[in-house]
Amino acid sequence: MTGNHKDTSITRRRALAVTGGTVAAGGLAVAGYRSAFAGTATETDATTAAATASASSSDGACMTLMSSVTEGPYYLDGALVRKDITEGKSGVPLTLRLTVVDATDGCTPVPGAAVEIWHCDAWGYYSGYTTADPGGSAPAESEDGSTADDGTYLRGYQIANANGVVKFETIFPGWYTPRTCHIHLKVHTGGAKEDGTYGGGKVNHTGQLFFADDIAEEVFTLEPYARHSGTYTRLDDDMVYGGGGASSGLLTLEPVKKADPSKGYKGFLTLGVDPDAENTGAGGGGGGTPPGDAPTGTPPSGAPGGTPTGTPPSDAPTVSASS
Repeated sequence: MTGNHKDTSITRRRALAVTGGTVAAGGLAVAGYRSAFAGTATETDATTAAATASASSSDGACMTLMSSVTEGPYYLDGALVRKDITEGKSGVPLTLRLTVVDATDGCTPVPGAAVEIWHCDAWGYYSGYTTADPGGSAPAESEDGSTADDGTYLRGYQIANANGVVKFETIFPGWYTPRTCHIHLKVHTGGAKEDGTYGGGKVNHTGQLFFADDIAEEVFTLEPYARHSGTYTRLDDDMVYGGGGASSGLLTLEPVKKADPSKGYKGFLTLGVDPDAENTGAGGGGGGTPPGDAPTGTPPSGAPGGTPTGTPPSDAPTVSASS
């Protein structure tokens, strides 16, 4: 199906892969929370955040960066410039706020960084790859009744403000075999926004964001998630999550309404990047291999399969990709 979007697209040729590294929990994470969840950033907020970040850098927390991982087989060229990426996809609301800081310069904010995210829907389907089997038992992606464009939903990027903050409105991701619940992440630095696009710069890091098992499993008992049954992969068994908490991309989640997960969550994390580093997106870590006709590899038994409805970019990874 085709949707009408006023959002401007970004292509891989004009915008380098989004990068980002997560910073260890502690003072820096608090600074990211304060600046991210303020309705409007004030001078006092910015000063407090900078002071807290600077203090945290003295104990090395700011320098703890998440290891690069592959972008996975479900990346598509042409992410839309927008804050709300849901396109009508149903699920538990998730407000995601990320703060990008320079881990090599006292954890100072990185305004102008372009942060891109993409993830599956409540049943484990990615836009552009809607025929790929998410594993277990799930309805066909087309049965969700949404009017989402099957080539663009749950994908998008934003430009960091003066405090290094970006915000996304999305839904809590579902899951697919053999992965735990996650969101893919890229951050561009050193480029500039021109006419609604982001050009230039370099690739610093490609990563993934993760969710605590207890919260994810509670969400998955709700509709529409509950219609996808099967064996869910917990964090400790995931082939990509490094086990380091925030430094491995684990989000801090806060319920919108206590004792009612259906009302949604706010998620936040501070991303410490090295603006001088470059990352091709190949990264490390294992991971499920791509579905049929995706960038590379032969899917193992139980991995997502099928033929994607989107065409992978010509410069997709040529190594075993983490999904």
